[in-house]
Amino acid sequence: MGRRARAGYFERVRGGGAAIELDTVEISILRSLTAQLLELVGPGNLPEGAADDDADPLAALFADGPTKPPEDPALARLFPSAYEETADAAEFRRFTENDLRARKREDALAVLRALDAGGPQIKLTADEARQWLGTLNDLRLSIGARLEVSEDERSELYHLPDEDPRKPLMLAFQWFGLLQETLLEAIA
Repeated sequence: MGRRARAGYFERVRGGGAAIELDTVEISILRSLTAQLLELVGPGNLPEGAADDDADPLAALFADGPTKPPEDPALARLFPSAYEETADAAEFRRFTENDLRARKREDALAVLRALDAGGPQIKLTADEARQWLGTLNDLRLSIGARLEVSEDERSELYHLPDEDPRKPLMLAFQWFGLLQETLLEAIA
């Protein structure tokens, strides 16, 4: 890789990509939460009667998606309505949500592949860096929705006592923000 990446921060690499060095605990946390994100995003809607592994690719391409926003707050944050809840919003969701789910799954799988292949030194191409940005954003959005993080930086969540069961998730939320920021700087 040439020059070693600074531990915990993304740095620019030749060709428009980025590199980072993560320790085994960081890799484990990122892998675990990314796998949970994959489960949360799920397969989306499949053609009626089709299982995920035997779905007709053409039928899946034209399958209608959901027309109502998700009830789960984290999914609602990952798949927000494009319009006020109207017939237009339902139509837009019907034709876009499955593709958005597929992209989120592809991005998360790219993160898992890089974590599995890279060891502590992870080097990303420009395309992989974009996928990581998407997944880091999705992780922050879903964790933020679960914790009900507000825009107010003085929120009690930013000052949780160590014994609070929400503290590990809040620390992950903040760490993903740092990773996102340094990755954006590296590829800008």
